[in-house]
Amino acid sequence: MAVEVLLPKIGLTMQEGTIDEWLVPVGAAVAEGDALLRLATDKVDVDVEAEAGGLFHPVVPAGATVPTGALIGWLLAEGEQPPGPRGTPMPAGSGAGAGVSPPALTGTDAGVASPVPSVNGTAGRLLSSPNARRVATAADVDLTAVRGTGPGGRIVSEDVEEFLAALPGDRTPVPPGGSSFSPLVRKLAKERGLDLSAVTGTGPGGRIRRSDLDAVTPAPPHRDATPPRRDATPSRRDATPRPGDVLPLTGMRGAIARRMHASLQEMAQLTHGYEVRMDSVVSLRDRLKEEWADSDLPVPGLNDFLLKAAALALREHPLLNATVREDGIHLLDGIHLGFAVAVPGGLMVPVIEDAVELPLSEMARRSRVLAQAAREGRISPAQLEGATFTVTSLGGYGVDFFTPVINPGNVAILGVGRLRDGVEWVDDRPLRTRVLTLSLTFDHRAVDGAPAAEYLRTVGDLLRRPLRLLV
Repeated sequence: MAVEVLLPKIGLTMQEGTIDEWLVPVGAAVAEGDALLRLATDKVDVDVEAEAGGLFHPVVPAGATVPTGALIGWLLAEGEQPPGPRGTPMPAGSGAGAGVSPPALTGTDAGVASPVPSVNGTAGRLLSSPNARRVATAADVDLTAVRGTGPGGRIVSEDVEEFLAALPGDRTPVPPGGSSFSPLVRKLAKERGLDLSAVTGTGPGGRIRRSDLDAVTPAPPHRDATPPRRDATPSRRDATPRPGDVLPLTGMRGAIARRMHASLQEMAQLTHGYEVRMDSVVSLRDRLKEEWADSDLPVPGLNDFLLKAAALALREHPLLNATVREDGIHLLDGIHLGFAVAVPGGLMVPVIEDAVELPLSEMARRSRVLAQAAREGRISPAQLEGATFTVTSLGGYGVDFFTPVINPGNVAILGVGRLRDGVEWVDDRPLRTRVLTLSLTFDHRAVDGAPAAEYLRTVGDLLRRPLRLLV
């Protein structure tokens, strides 16, 4: 019996997700618990496991963004045909159960698998790898004429090479070594000064592919004066944008765009800047490095001191630990501190629950564990929910002052600048100090300027006497 594969709802706020990649090929047998797809949500990328066993048949392509609960695939019994929309059988021989490769699929209807000869992406977007686009550009190939064999019909570089090899009148004779190759491979080998008779082909029948050339001599960087426009998102493994890339506002990037735009539209946001002395914190941290060197206690970083000070100050200024609803300003009971962590493609905000109750050593331990899990893509949605106040730092990038945007649902966010040298005058003599600037953005609907300034002053007082932050 066919089993539906539905897009799961991960976290309370998730409304849609993007299928970053299918982790198993079409028609492959999967067991319950096997990783089936990589899902990009508004907060985190996660691997989704199969809830049953069977032969896998997707109905939306990799790269598609669909709402939670949408049908995205089937798990079939041996010889079983994939149903159509919600139980309607598809024509015989059309699916993975028939033992043939299905056509490219669209993501515009989560319940229907539809053939698309030339366009394999959502809303007419052509799915192809960056390498395939570079190969096609070099060989003047129209990618809409190439059949993709990657996940969801995605075109990969080998597809372009096979297309070139099949062009009439452009067959390449088999060289003395016995291996065949496409015109493009011949062109690339000439550019790199390679003797093709000395290259071992890994393709069918010993055919030499571009990847075989790359194994001998790495491909040079792409240096076109006018690089082609690429409708593609850099992958999770290579998230560095390049000129010509088009970054679709989907998944995490799209969620950040929507949330920040809504935040600025719905709130009356104002930012205070406030310089604080950090000499005592720096001195105390140096002492802890020595005293805790042989212990299991993590030495807190400067940001850990700031997190604890921010939490303790919220206890004295509850207006900053609140949320605005239709019936008024709700002051929240718990102090759950979110802190921003930069990740490829955006940022995440892990949450330290009941932060005001934690000793500084435990605050440091939790912040490290959560930050590492976020950067490695291992963090759970539950660890990203429920922040009542957020701290974000750009000090590591050399930024002194900035205007952070409030996370929807909160009424304030604290920005932290870089630690730098300052000057204080004592009896007409300059004294070198260590300072940084705090940037508090607050919702003027809930908090006036004076209470916001009082909060900053309390944070500054705590940092000037940091022994109170240890417990």
